[in-house]
Parts: sequence; C-alpha cells; structure tokens
Amino acid sequence: MANPIDAARPEFDQVIEHLKKELQNIRSGRAHASMVEDLPVEAYGSSMTLKGVASITVPDAKTIQIEPWDKNLVKDVEKAIQSSALGLNPNTAGTIIRLVMPPMTEENRKNLVKIVGQKAELARISIRTIRESTRDDIAKEEDAKLIGEDEKFRLQETLDKVVAELNAVIEKIAKEKEEEIMKI
Repeated sequence: MANPIDAARPEFDQVIEHLKKELQNIRSGRAHASMVEDLPVEAYGSSMTLKGVASITVPDAKTIQIEPWDKNLVKDVEKAIQSSALGLNPNTAGTIIRLVMPPMTEENRKNLVKIVGQKAELARISIRTIRESTRDDIAKEEDAKLIGEDEKFRLQETLDKVVAELNAVIEKIAKEKEEEIMKI
C-alpha cells in the first residue's frame, strides 16, 4: 500500500495553493491583474471570467486597465466590477475601462490584516484535518498488520514534521501579505 503521507501530499499542496489564491484577491493598495481577472461577467448569454472577454493590464501601481475585445461588452464589464466586492468604480473612456486604486486608510489596512489572519487560520485548520485523516490511515495500516508499530511511529513523526513545515509556509505567506498591506 502507498505511504499515507505521500497520499496526503496533494491535499496539503491544494490547501497552500488555495490560501495563495485567496490572499492574492485581497486588496493591498497596489493594483494587480489577479484582483479582477476571475470576476464573473455576463456575456453572450452566459457567465464568463473577465480574463476571458478582455485584456487586463496594469500601467502603474495604482491603475488597472481593462479593454474588452468586443466593444459591446463594455457595459457588462462595468456592471461586473460595480457589483463585485472590490469597492472600485470603473472609469470608462470609449472602450477602455480604468480602475484607480484609492489610497487605503489605516483602519482598512488593519481590517485586511485581520482577514489575512482568518484565512491563514482556516488553512491551518484544513492542514490539521488532513493530518488527522492521515493519522487514521496510518493506524488502519497498523491494525491490518501492513506495517509494524515502529513503522507507525516513524510515519507519525514524519507526518508531524511535514505539518510543522506546512504551518511555517502558511505563516510566511500570511506575514508577507500582511507586510504588503501595511506598506504605504
């Protein structure tokens, strides 16, 4: 049977990737395309992502520029931006939509840091859940006499090291995002 820790590795990696994606969508005062690229836009009778209907560029640190490939979608893109939780107002000139990042207040920054902490904690909880599931798998292998008691303890020790490393990665990712948010 496969090593339970190796079997859990993709789940661990998925938690880290999900955290990175979640934190990427949190506004830090600096413009970046990933803030808007996955916004749902009603186009051609279905829901599409913004990156699927427009080119998105970042001409400077405070501006996102969006140019729909079909000029008939300008109003739909504007509506998608206004209805999103980003709190940005689109500025349209012809077929080009510009989003200017307003300066963030100290209070906004502190609230965003709290949100980062909450998302990091959710990632740690997911890691713990996967760890417990993997511990159960190790115990089942021992009960089925597939591994001995020494091997069980060795696997549990390895699992604890992997979890500690992942928690350190989560902490590092969250700290970097907090610093990015608090930087003026």
